[in-house]
Amino acid sequence: YLHNELSEFSDQQVGHIRIFANTTAVTDFLPETLAILMVQHPRLTIDLQERVNLEVLRSVAEGASDIGITAGPIKARGLEVIHFSTDRLVLTTDSEHPLAQLQSVRLDDTLNHPHICLQEDSSLLRFIKNQVDSLQRDINVRIQVFSFEAMCRMIEAGVDIGIMPESSALRHQQTMDLKIIQLDESWA
Repeated sequence: YLHNELSEFSDQQVGHIRIFANTTAVTDFLPETLAILMVQHPRLTIDLQERVNLEVLRSVAEGASDIGITAGPIKARGLEVIHFSTDRLVLTTDSEHPLAQLQSVRLDDTLNHPHICLQEDSSLLRFIKNQVDSLQRDINVRIQVFSFEAMCRMIEAGVDIGIMPESSALRHQQTMDLKIIQLDESWA
């Protein structure tokens, strides 16, 4: 669907599109879609910037970006919101971790273990912290990193566990020894 929307955009003689998107969209969903679009429209240029949800929404509302891609439910007055894709959050562990043998786990059951998380201002960490707060618990953040690849490398090395989009976990599982466990949560 996004490919069709972007094609219409590029067919209007627009030579440049500014897209602000969250981490998962930039790393897992957009590369293939944008590559196809750019091959079909050789004169098209794209400025793709990774941003957190609030910055994405603000940039579109203020005209600093043409398209914004965010995660989760969006309340954006005055903006057209179109569903792009669905991804689940999963728990990722190394193969020796005590939780690695489970098929699914509740968030509450992960909180007894230190977590590897994205940086403080990431949309994902904010979302996870909101879920943890609703349980009236705290999350033990052992280390914060700037990418899902860095999270997975820490997890594979046995540092501890992390919650991330399933698309990222599956992509990194192809080259790393990772276990993916479903989060038994409606919000996941």
